[in-house]
Order: sequence, then structure tokens, then C-alpha cells
Amino acid sequence: MSLSFPLLLATPLIGGMLGGLLPAATPWQAPRAGSPAGALTESLSAPASASSSGAGSAPSSASSPASPPAEVVEHAARQRPGYWTPERMARATPLGLLADTVDALLAPSAVPRKARQTHRPSARSAGARWPSAGKVARTTGRVFLTIDKTDFVCSATTVPSASRDLVVTAGHCLMDPLLGWAENWTFVPGYDAGGKPYGVYTARRMFVPSAWSKRGDDSYDVGMAALNTAGGRHVADAVGVQRIAFTSQRGRQVYAFGYPADPPYDGGELVYCSGKPKPDPHKQTMDHGLRCDMTAGSSGGPWLTGFDPRTGEGTVTSVSSFKYGDDMKTMYGPHFGPPIRALYTKASRA
Repeated sequence: MSLSFPLLLATPLIGGMLGGLLPAATPWQAPRAGSPAGALTESLSAPASASSSGAGSAPSSASSPASPPAEVVEHAARQRPGYWTPERMARATPLGLLADTVDALLAPSAVPRKARQTHRPSARSAGARWPSAGKVARTTGRVFLTIDKTDFVCSATTVPSASRDLVVTAGHCLMDPLLGWAENWTFVPGYDAGGKPYGVYTARRMFVPSAWSKRGDDSYDVGMAALNTAGGRHVADAVGVQRIAFTSQRGRQVYAFGYPADPPYDGGELVYCSGKPKPDPHKQTMDHGLRCDMTAGSSGGPWLTGFDPRTGEGTVTSVSSFKYGDDMKTMYGPHFGPPIRALYTKASRA
């Protein structure tokens, strides 16, 4: 997930990515590439802690800005066998992206900088451990990845596909528009305090919208990964899937899930918030914002509409993406419109 701050606070973060030089007191990523002019972006990816339904869609009653061409960029994943030891997972560090800082310095603006992070229906802005089991406790998992020789974590969830191998996450959890694609991309469904009850699944192909890969457009900060089997089992057969929908009505009650890793969280357990999202007040993206205090590590976690807390089932209509620095209690996620449908169509056939 990413965080936004006023421009004056951005300067010390320049270079935070390439050298891993973020100050120890700064829990967020250095700014990401390609934010809207004047906005600085950080990822909600975070340091790792030591510790089958069909797709559907609903018509939208809300208008939105014109979408870019529904182009999709894909990549063959690279893995180093046995890379993710418990020690390496525990040593992972925050992901940072440089170009947004540069863009903002070239085009100053009063818009705050963005930073990545990530019962009965009711508003819950303080993230809490998910108190029950159900499908969501299996389908949601932690993601471990490497970009530019640095290790990071995110969140993701399984969705339907012909291969029974597909997960959805944030685009910045798959590739950095400046530094390229992630390596060693690994999904651990049902992760719990270091436990891997359903196995470990490595990526074989990764997909993001071209609007993300070319310019880091936060309105399209979505990615999908097709996974290898683990122990001969497809991930959907092991844990099930959540439905996914596109062009759904905005403002509906959602439950957001993820593995936040910055204080007061430690990344060891599944956390959730719930409420009704509202449009981006800065009008810098087509995203919608949910009152939620989840922190870095929750990036890519699913937003589920029509969620049933008894069964843990719902429909993925967004993923956790960023926060603005002047409002640490609101987490933003991209709207799943036609470009994300095109992304899903291509990835689900991989």
C-alpha cells in the first residue's frame, strides 16, 4: 500500500529504493513510478515478519473517466529454487519506487503524496484479526517477492480460472515500472504466524495493465499471477476461489483483507476492515477509498463485496493500493473496470 505526503516531505526519500536507504523511522516505501503529476507514491508492500465459484459482473450506475486501451503486459516468472527460507522471509525490507519523487519535484503540487501499504456488515476502520475461518481465511495469502535484489511482501487472493492457478493482487506487487518485474514471486494461502497450511505456490506467468507498466497509473494498480502447482495440486483445488466482478456499482459495502506488517501489525495474521468506499477526494485517480488503518504489507489484499461473514465468501471488486499522507485512515483501491476485465480475461487463460 502507498502513502502520500506534502511535497516538502518527499525530498529525503529520493534514492530510497536503489540503496535501500529509507530512514529506519519511515515505515513506508519510497515513492513509486508514474503517479499523476504532482503526486508522490509509496507502496503498501512491507517487510516480511518473522513471525470454486465463477466470475461475475454487475452493471455500474456510476460514471468514470474514459479508460485507456485495455492492453495487457505479461511476463514469464523467474524463480530460484528454495529461495524463501524462513530467515529470508523475516529479513525482507520495504519496497520503494523512485520516479514519483522526481516527477513531483519537477511538477510541484499541493496534492498530498501517496504511499503503498494496502461479523455483520458494519463500518470497521480499525483493522482487526479476522475472527473466524471460512473461505476467506484460505483464499487470502501472503506474497513474497524480490525486486532489484530486495525482498518484499504483499497480499493476494485466488480467483477463478481455467487453469485453477490464478491470484489477483496489486500491480506494484508484481512489477516496478522503473526496475522491472519481480522475481521469486511466491504465494502462501492461509498464512498464519509463519504457518503454511495449504502449501507454497510459485508464479509461472505475471500480468499487469499497460497503464501500470508504462506509467505507474494508480487507477490501474492491479496485477494477476498464474501459479505453478504445489505437490501436484492446483491452488484453487487446495483452497477454493473468490468470485471476481467488473464495472460493479461503486459505494457498496466492502470487506478488505490483507497481511499488514508495519506497526501496530506484524504481518503474521489475516486482518480486515469494512465499510462503504468513497471517491478519491483529490481526484488524482479513479480509485475509491475505504476507512481503514491497515499498514504496509496489505497491498494487493482483496476487497470483497456481497461478503458473507459466515461462509467467508464474496466477490473481489478491488485490491488495496495506496494511502494519502494527509489521511492515514483511508486506504484506496482501483475500480475494476473494462481494462481489469481484459487483464483477467488474458490471465485466466494462462
